[in-house]
Amino acid sequence: MDFFEYADREMLAIDLANKLTGELRSALEHQERVLMAVPGGTTPGPVFDALCGTNLDWARVDVMLTDERWVPEDSDRSNTRLLRRRLLVDRAAAASYLPLYLPAEEPEERLAELEAAIAPHLPIQVLLLGMGADMHTASLFPGADRLEEALAPKAPVLLAMRAPGAPEPRITLTAHVLDDAMSKHIVIFGDDKREALEKARNATPQEAPVAAVLSQASVHWAP
Repeated sequence: MDFFEYADREMLAIDLANKLTGELRSALEHQERVLMAVPGGTTPGPVFDALCGTNLDWARVDVMLTDERWVPEDSDRSNTRLLRRRLLVDRAAAASYLPLYLPAEEPEERLAELEAAIAPHLPIQVLLLGMGADMHTASLFPGADRLEEALAPKAPVLLAMRAPGAPEPRITLTAHVLDDAMSKHIVIFGDDKREALEKARNATPQEAPVAAVLSQASVHWAP
């Protein structure tokens, strides 16, 4: 794991956006299309703001979320809604989006359909992750109902996940799919998450799911 510390969040967002752009551009030199996976939540918003206007052949980039709440796209809790407002705009509007939600009461009803659309695009070339103070990443939560299955080396690409404190079901990429990414970046803000990261480095993935993806990852932190 490599750790990068920034003076403030604005500097982090600009520098990380430049790094992601460089990695995407390099990947596009060697293959026709590349896949980038990114988190939802508020933390990556400034990175998206800096990334969406970069000079890149976005028409050859496929974008997907690392996880999604099982809610319609017009819900305030939809990560897709955030992505369409903060990343898939400006030049990045030319990118193709691979959804993690289709209309249904429960994610299990559409899981196979969603996985079939994603699998041909794997592996992920450029991965951006967040991390919670509880050391979860994507929707791999400590205590989640199918965490053991999601951490298994031969797990499916996608799993539905339900966790204590999560108001709705989630759908998430599993640990090996995240860990197999060509480049991995984790963005965290604040002292509480820096302390959580240090704790995760000495914990098992069952205790700290983010530990499953820390090897060879670049962690970007600002106060």
